[in-house]
Amino acid sequence: MRQQSLLRHAGQRLLGVLPTLLLLITVVFFLMRIAPGGPFDSEKALPPDIQANLEAKYHLDEPLLQQYFRYLGQILVLDFGPSFQYKDWTVNELIAQGFPVSLTIGGFAMLLGFVVGVTVGVLSALRQNTAADYATMGFAMLGVSIPNFVVAPVLILLFAVYAGWLPAGGWDGSWRAAVLPVITLALPVIAYIARLMRGSMIEMLHSNFIRTARAKGLPEWHVVLRHALKPALLPVISYMGPATAALITGSVVIERIFAIPGLGSYFVQGALNRDYTLVMGVVIFYGFLIIVLNFIVDMLYSILNPKIRYEER
Repeated sequence: MRQQSLLRHAGQRLLGVLPTLLLLITVVFFLMRIAPGGPFDSEKALPPDIQANLEAKYHLDEPLLQQYFRYLGQILVLDFGPSFQYKDWTVNELIAQGFPVSLTIGGFAMLLGFVVGVTVGVLSALRQNTAADYATMGFAMLGVSIPNFVVAPVLILLFAVYAGWLPAGGWDGSWRAAVLPVITLALPVIAYIARLMRGSMIEMLHSNFIRTARAKGLPEWHVVLRHALKPALLPVISYMGPATAALITGSVVIERIFAIPGLGSYFVQGALNRDYTLVMGVVIFYGFLIIVLNFIVDMLYSILNPKIRYEER
């Protein structure tokens, strides 16, 4: 019965994906067109005939609604169109080139943030109101407060310039090139997860079912790992959905500082150049990624907390 209810809920969530994506596409399309400027504007104005030829080539001379429905037709076949600024490149090719880099950096950053953050949060909760707890949460507060564009130059100065252990920037796919950007992205995630995990674990450790488990004489490690950890992870799982999407699509600042050719860099460059198709392609891809990750989080909720029931409306 529970499995059928879960499958029904999953089907309902999946049915909501298409309207959400359609709304996202519509809003971004018209916002890009309404904003002043265009993809072929520059300090030196183009001759009128060349401007007209460029607009005709990319169908920008058509009525706005006609452009919109033409773009929807391209999306249906997963074609984001050509880039206006990157010559001889399509948006699909740019996303395919930038996403694996952002996935590598963001994926390892989230994995590191989850493992370290959960561990620190649990240990801090077990030593509540001790010097170790105060020190740990103090560092976590610093991690939340200090932006990563401040942390990145400090790490470069310490480990690349002074120590010479790691490269200061660039991307060649090696682990050495990934260490500093991964740590920079992971530090605020560790801080957030540690704070969430500490509060949630303290609440679980004071629950009635934990008192019952302890009264049965179970070892403390067994109580923590087998009974308290799973429900305490719920706030962390909820946070990880959008956080993972944000990390995987790349931190724009971090990619700029470390000269990483990820998806975030293409997005910023496309926005600066008024590259309609590139900006829209990245936004739609990013939106789809958030929807998928939130769907996964929703399903994980039901696995971690068997009390959750999805009733038929």
